[in-house]
Amino acid sequence: MKTFSSALLGFSFVFFSSLAAAQTTAAPLRIFASNGVKAVVEDMKSPVEKTTGHPLAVIFDSTAGLRKRIAAGEAFDVALLTSDGAEELLKNGTLNASTSADLARAGVGVGYKTGTPKPDVHTAEGMKKALLAAKSITYAGDGASRAYIDKMIEKLGLTATLKPRTVLAQGSGPATAAVADGKSDLVLTLISEILPVQGLSLAGGIPDEFQSYISFTAAASAKTTNPDAAKKLIAAFKSPSVAMIYKARGMEPR
Repeated sequence: MKTFSSALLGFSFVFFSSLAAAQTTAAPLRIFASNGVKAVVEDMKSPVEKTTGHPLAVIFDSTAGLRKRIAAGEAFDVALLTSDGAEELLKNGTLNASTSADLARAGVGVGYKTGTPKPDVHTAEGMKKALLAAKSITYAGDGASRAYIDKMIEKLGLTATLKPRTVLAQGSGPATAAVADGKSDLVLTLISEILPVQGLSLAGGIPDEFQSYISFTAAASAKTTNPDAAKKLIAAFKSPSVAMIYKARGMEPR
């Protein structure tokens, strides 16, 4: 009996050790995520890893940058892109349309260095004054919000005036960092890209007459080798319980 119990104990130890090892060594899910959802993805990383049983290997970039990676043939399991950026990939079969899910949307905002005077950007006149008072402004040259920012500046009649003091960054990360570090006075980008940055504060969304929203979509790669885990990940980002995370990060769940 004692021998049987010892054997059973030994089997149990080996079995559960093997199970834990299998979970630990499961193939990483390779995720391409737009900068606009970076904070949400980082918040969700640990619970999603538990849900899927796979560690996440996340690459953050602008949707334009991620599309270049996809076009170059880089392997990935799930993409979280702007809805406009995902549309063509869904149509041509690069992304599996049956797994597609609308996640959330974010508006364009203005960020300034924490500790400096907060600019009033809630009206067109206030926005114009804030831009004229800034010695330097920055935004992502390849960002999804650039077209709306350019259009606002044009409508305010400031295109020529602001051109010499505008820095177009490669991605929202360098743009927000420039303001947090005091190298630029204002950053214009998605609100969801402003709120998580230490040393950066949100002045507010751009005036309603100029505001536009960028929506985000998740879908699995048509070539993923982990389709079940990919579906679980997407389902996790659509869970009603995640709505509070989207809102806290400056997004509106869809």
